[in-house]
Amino acid sequence: MNKTLTIIIVIAAIALIAYNVTMIDFENPFNGDSTIALIGIVASLCAIMLILIFRTSKKIQKKVEQRN
Repeated sequence: MNKTLTIIIVIAAIALIAYNVTMIDFENPFNGDSTIALIGIVASLCAIMLILIFRTSKKIQKKVEQRN
């Protein structure tokens, strides 16, 4: 996976977070569609974290390969 694709995935996840925030009923956030929106926000945050971990591991891998 190249850098451009990871950036696109992160931007898409941020867009999903923004959309799901608009779906939350802040007076009652744990009922109905608000629960689904909260789950979507958490899932998007997990996707962002996984992509960042993947990019970091690729950078480490390149540095290790350069030393050998």
